[in-house]
Amino acid sequence: MNYEQQILHILSEVGERGISVSSLAKHVYNMSCTLFSQPDLQEVHQFVQQYLLRNSKSAQSLIESTGRRGYYRLNTQNNADARQLMLEFAEEMPEAEEPENEKPSQDLSLSLFDF
Repeated sequence: MNYEQQILHILSEVGERGISVSSLAKHVYNMSCTLFSQPDLQEVHQFVQQYLLRNSKSAQSLIESTGRRGYYRLNTQNNADARQLMLEFAEEMPEAEEPENEKPSQDLSLSLFDF
């Protein structure tokens, strides 16, 4: 998953309240870290900041400012693509399923300390 997709995914999860640029950059950084590679946090923060500025210029942009300085969210009011993204990411999230009339499982493991 590249940085743009990660940004859009996180913005769809936070919803209407939005998220700060620094928090968004930390989330993207954490999603990008692996055992063998770690991106530079400063570079990720700069990319996130530039991406948000580039995609929030007009009223019909994909991303909009929340009114608070440095907080952004998806522009679901004026952008059909943002509404579609909210639907796509909502469908991908697994819903918590309630087990129907399942009997509690019985613990059949042996104890190491029974004599």
